[in-house]
Amino acid sequence: MAANIQHASQSWVDFNAWKKQDLAAHRDELSLAYQQVRQASLDLTAGLNAEDMNLQSMPEASPPKWHLAHTSWFFETFLLTEHQPGYRSPHPEYGYLFNSYYNGVGKQYPRARRGLLSRPDIESVLAYRRHVDKAMLDWLRGLTEKAFQSMAEWVILGLNHEQQHQELLLTDIQHGFSFSPLAPAIARPSAPQPDPGELQWQTFPAGIVQSGQYQDDSRRGFAFDNEMPRHQYLLQAYQLASRPVTNAEYLEFLTADGYRQAQYWHSDAWAWLQQQSIAAPLYWRETNDGSWRQHSLAGVIPLDPHAPVCHISWYEACAYANWRACRLPTEVEWEHAAASLTSDAGQFADDRYWQPRLPGTAGNDAQSGLQAMFGSVWEWTSSAYGPYPGFRQPAGAVGEYNGKFMANQYVLRGGSCATPRGHVRASYRNFFYPRDRWQFSGIRLARDCA
Repeated sequence: MAANIQHASQSWVDFNAWKKQDLAAHRDELSLAYQQVRQASLDLTAGLNAEDMNLQSMPEASPPKWHLAHTSWFFETFLLTEHQPGYRSPHPEYGYLFNSYYNGVGKQYPRARRGLLSRPDIESVLAYRRHVDKAMLDWLRGLTEKAFQSMAEWVILGLNHEQQHQELLLTDIQHGFSFSPLAPAIARPSAPQPDPGELQWQTFPAGIVQSGQYQDDSRRGFAFDNEMPRHQYLLQAYQLASRPVTNAEYLEFLTADGYRQAQYWHSDAWAWLQQQSIAAPLYWRETNDGSWRQHSLAGVIPLDPHAPVCHISWYEACAYANWRACRLPTEVEWEHAAASLTSDAGQFADDRYWQPRLPGTAGNDAQSGLQAMFGSVWEWTSSAYGPYPGFRQPAGAVGEYNGKFMANQYVLRGGSCATPRGHVRASYRNFFYPRDRWQFSGIRLARDCA
């Protein structure tokens, strides 16, 4: 990186907590936050070689090099090109190559073919990042106080966008590495975890609860449009498991022939099992002696029985819950349970293990009896991803960020061991298709009160 980009080891700037009316007071801090987030992306790729940088293992994944370029394209397209007079991209085709899905700003290079882009090479992509970074920092320094107040929220959106791609970068690398017999690794293995003990249940009474974020910027920090507006919801009394399901608990389902018993599976899920010959979680490997190992970003390691099960599809999560005579929580149940908890107390990407662990009770978690609600694994909910009552998709190309994906997907909550610390909150809505399982997705059970 250029010399003016500082290393992310400095104390982290909590830019997502700033209220809109106070943004001008954080002028210098926002430039630092920009540099920290941009450097963090580079730090994640420090152990990769040039061949790794162009690896694309399936259409849903993208090469690390593309992630580095696309996040630069986002700042270039929505900020520099629009608001920095005289700005010029290093190459006129970058707008086509690195546009992900924004139809409002032009055509996109086919997603499934990103791994075919040997050019620009990684050095050219890094030069592109330096070009954008210099222009962004110069632009921020030159803004009047009034202009800064109005533009800072768009910079913060860009930073959250890049943090989302940091997690995707890790999960896409892991999926690509899983095809290599050499078991490449870019992380250190996590120590075996202690037995968390029997699953406990926390009871929540029936009542009307609030869900989502206020649209009034003075009452909240940053939030994506799909988290709004705040609305009421009537909940029946329910119970939520004290922690995520572990590998040992999920292995019981597998050894009980859970993958071969149709009564536990949705019809679409059962067809998916048969078509794809699915018989275990994505990265599990059974050895000749009947034991299990797991592919991870630390290579192929023994399956830790007490770690949270992860890389589970919604189909598998539902089937396991059915087998346990339980269910998945709704996203409102999950949010209600997590609303008073500290969202940065779990295990996140900054810990650099990138393997889910149960961090134990900490902070507000100890008071609630709930473990690892944030970090460790994304937790599937039973809720389809759709708009909240009163949702209106923002105008312009940036309105394509979330709204156009509100069909045929399910909501996950809580973040994972690959999520940047400070990026998630109780109202945060992640979403994937029910078959998807290359993310750090796991299971927290729920059940109705008798």
